[in-house]
Amino acid sequence: MKLHIGPGNTYIRGWVNIDVFSSVRADIYSSAMALPYERETFEIVYASHILEHFNRYLILAVLGHWRDLLKPGGILRLAVPDFDAICEFYAKTKSLDAVMGLLYGGQRNMFDVHHVAFNYDKLAKDLANVGFKEIRKWNWRETEHAGYDDYSQAFLPHLSKQDGMLMSLNVEAVK
Repeated sequence: MKLHIGPGNTYIRGWVNIDVFSSVRADIYSSAMALPYERETFEIVYASHILEHFNRYLILAVLGHWRDLLKPGGILRLAVPDFDAICEFYAKTKSLDAVMGLLYGGQRNMFDVHHVAFNYDKLAKDLANVGFKEIRKWNWRETEHAGYDDYSQAFLPHLSKQDGMLMSLNVEAVK
């Protein structure tokens, strides 16, 4: 089984899609901090631009919960806004408006707020601290869900996947 946490508008066929909002298409509606599954249920857990919505003091607990849902050898695949890329883009363009959503979320509802920033070193350290190994970046073009356009494919300028700068830090780790 494969778990997709927080699909929003990106429902992935063949996966269990879980979202907190009943207004989006999902298989289950639940908080990502208390998912209704037994330990070691899934081969892969995928969360694209969800982790940054948790309070920074809850990150290790959330990652630990998602790790527990994985079978031994299972993969946690994450996508989060890439703070290093955001800083680089801003330094080149001086466009604060372009990076505002990446930094602070869309703020369309009380959950759509970012509470923490990640770069590779920070995210890899957090993953290692909860017991993950084989931590590495992943390329959205090389996944079984590459055909589903989600924020793991976030580029600036917007939708410029050929010439733009990837704003998503895509990292996976093995339980």
